[in-house]
Amino acid sequence: MASVKLFNHHIRTPFIILIVLEFLILFGSVYFAVYLRFQEIQWQPTIVSLENFPLKALVFSGAHILGMIAMGQYQSPTPKGKHFFPFILQRVTISLILGSAGLVIVYYIFPNLLIGRGLFGYAFAASLGGMSVLRTMVYHSVDGKALRRKILVLGTGSLAHDLLDFDPESNSDSHGYQRVLTPPYASYAIHGFVQIMDEENVVEEKYIVKPGDDLANYCLEYQIDEVVVAISDRRKALPVDQLLECKLNHINCIDFVAFWEREKGMLRLDRLNPSWIIFNEGGNRGAFGHMLSRFFDLLFSSIILAFMLPILLLTALMIYIESGFSGPIFYRQVRVGLNGNNFDLLKFRSMVVDAEKKGEAKWASQNDARITRIGKFIRKVRIDELPQVLNIFRGDMSIVGPRPERPEFVDKLSKKIPFYKNRHSVKPGLAGWAQLKYPYGASDEDAYNKLQYDLNYVKNHSILMDALILLQTVEVILLGKGAR
Repeated sequence: MASVKLFNHHIRTPFIILIVLEFLILFGSVYFAVYLRFQEIQWQPTIVSLENFPLKALVFSGAHILGMIAMGQYQSPTPKGKHFFPFILQRVTISLILGSAGLVIVYYIFPNLLIGRGLFGYAFAASLGGMSVLRTMVYHSVDGKALRRKILVLGTGSLAHDLLDFDPESNSDSHGYQRVLTPPYASYAIHGFVQIMDEENVVEEKYIVKPGDDLANYCLEYQIDEVVVAISDRRKALPVDQLLECKLNHINCIDFVAFWEREKGMLRLDRLNPSWIIFNEGGNRGAFGHMLSRFFDLLFSSIILAFMLPILLLTALMIYIESGFSGPIFYRQVRVGLNGNNFDLLKFRSMVVDAEKKGEAKWASQNDARITRIGKFIRKVRIDELPQVLNIFRGDMSIVGPRPERPEFVDKLSKKIPFYKNRHSVKPGLAGWAQLKYPYGASDEDAYNKLQYDLNYVKNHSILMDALILLQTVEVILLGKGAR
C-alpha cells in the first residue's frame, strides 16, 4: 500500500487505516459505555445527559488519538516476540492515560463536555481492550507483504544495495545478519533488482531479476506498484523509454533520493545536489503560512509557560540550592538562528559554573563530568530547554525547527559538511524532526547525520508537520530518549 502525502508529510496508508479504525473504536466505546452503565440504552436526560453527546464522544476520541500520536504509535509496526501482546497493551495504556490527562484540561475549560466518571471508566476500558486487540491483528498483517507496496529497483550498484536491510531474526553467519528484501518495519517489499548495463554489481545474484526489454509488461505481470531508480550514473544507462512506458501504464516511478526521503524521513547528503532541492516541491510556507506559524508559536509558548510555571520555579530553586545559593540559575549562550544571525539562547544551567574554563566550545558527552546532579535529571526530561519559550516570544526561535548550534560549531561544520548552512533558512526550534529521529549529536559525524533530517524538515516543513513533531516530542520527554 502506498503512503499519502498530506501537507508535504508522508503518512503510510496502513497507519491511516489504523487511525480511522481506532477512532471508530474510541467513538463507539463512549456509546457502549452508556449501555454497560445503564444496562440498556435509554435515551432520556433523566438517566444520562445526552445533550451534545456526539460532540462529547468526538472530543473523547480526538484527545486519545492525539495521545497515541504523541507516543509515536503510528510510526512503525511493533516488534514481534513472546511479549508482543503485553508490549502493545502497555503502550496503548500509556497513550490512553496521556490522552485522558489532556481531557482533564479540556473538561476543566469546557465542563459541558464532561461525560461523567462512570461512563469515562467504562469507555476507557472498552477502548483499551478494543484497540489492543485491533493492533495485534493489524500488526500481524502489516508485517506481511499483503499490506506493503511491491517495488522493483533499477540498479544493482552500491546505491541500490542500500535499500536492502538486515533481518534481526536470522543470524546467517559470522559476518552478521542476513540481508533481506523486506525490511522488518518498512511499508514496502522489494520484488527484485534489475541489472543495468555498465554498472558495477554489488547486489547478490539471488536478488536480481531479468524483465528483458519490456519493463512495463513485467511490472504489470508481477503487480509491481513502484519502480525505484537507483542507478549511480544515469547518463550512461537510464532506460528512459521503458520508464516512460511504465508511467503511461500507471506504474509510479521514483528517484532514489525521493524514495529515501519518503521512507526514512531524511535526505541523503551523499546523493544530494542543489538542483534536486530547487526543482522539487516543498520548502515554502508563503506569507499566510508564516503568519500562522507565528500564531502557533505564541499560542503553544503561552500554554507551556502557563502549565509548566510551577516546574520552572521548582527547577530554579533546586539549581540555586545545589549551587550553594550563589551560582547563576540560567545559562546564556550565543547560538545561530534564522539566516545565520546570532542570538542569546536561554537555558537552565545544567553544568558546573565555568564548564568551559578555557573558552573552547565542547560537545556534551555521555556521562559528562561537568553536568550537575540536578542538571542530569533536567537534561534527561528536557526541562533545561524550557526557558527557551522566552526566545520564542522574542521571535528568535520557533516551537519546532532545527536545533540551534553555537557559531564555533557552525563555522567548523559548514566547511566540512555540504549544505550545512541551509538549515538556517528556517528558525531554530525548541523541538525538531532531527531530535525525534536521531540521538543527541555530540560529534561531527552526528552533525552530518542529523543534518539529513534537518534538511528534510527545511524542505517539507508545514503546520501539520510541526504539530506531529510536537506531539511526538511528548514521547521523547516521557521516555527520556536522546538526552545527554
